[in-house]
Amino acid sequence: HGEGSSPTLHEDAVLVQWDHEGPSFLAAFDKDTGATRWKVPREELSSWSTPIVAEVNGRTQVIAAGAKRVKGYDFATGKVLWECGGLSEENVVATPVAGHGMAYAGSTYDRTVVMGIPLDGNTGGRQPAWIRTRGAPYVPSFLLYDKALYYHHHFQGILTRVNAVTGEYQPGAIRLEGLRSVFSSPIGAAGRIYATDVNGSTIVLSHADKPEVLAVNKLNDRFSASPAAAGRELY
Repeated sequence: HGEGSSPTLHEDAVLVQWDHEGPSFLAAFDKDTGATRWKVPREELSSWSTPIVAEVNGRTQVIAAGAKRVKGYDFATGKVLWECGGLSEENVVATPVAGHGMAYAGSTYDRTVVMGIPLDGNTGGRQPAWIRTRGAPYVPSFLLYDKALYYHHHFQGILTRVNAVTGEYQPGAIRLEGLRSVFSSPIGAAGRIYATDVNGSTIVLSHADKPEVLAVNKLNDRFSASPAAAGRELY
């Protein structure tokens, strides 16, 4: 399908994760000149996840999910700080999120898993704090909103809500009636959760331990990209 990972901008560096059927790598470029800050090889096959940045105990990390594993890199040097196995052998698409001292990643191409991975501790191998083996996302990325982690099952109209710290279901899987194929990621704004499918339907949920459907909006168009919230507007 070609490459689909988005660039990540942090401070004065642009981060690019390039996992494909060839020499894969993660690189940092100067945002003004394009000069290479660092470039490190990766053994991962094709994936479409985008790298994220997290501050951990005063150290900036780049977190990248790919084939078989999640890795944490030093933002300044590109050195691998830690890694955690357990993802699909290939085709990892969902972008991870970070918060509450953990990174959250998952896959469902050939292995269904959602993991909460501690970010502090020693370098080297890292074990998940919790694992879920049902309802993991394929294309849509995760949403971390307060202490709740939301994710679609594969790319279906089923949204799972868990406690981000413990991994406990709160309340678990929620069937979103009327949503079919979902490629966009859920977003949270103003105490609400928005989920959009390719046929132009958006379901609005309350952000609660037991979410309720507040509205269903239908636009005469097709959407694969994720919506974005700015101020009081949704784009």
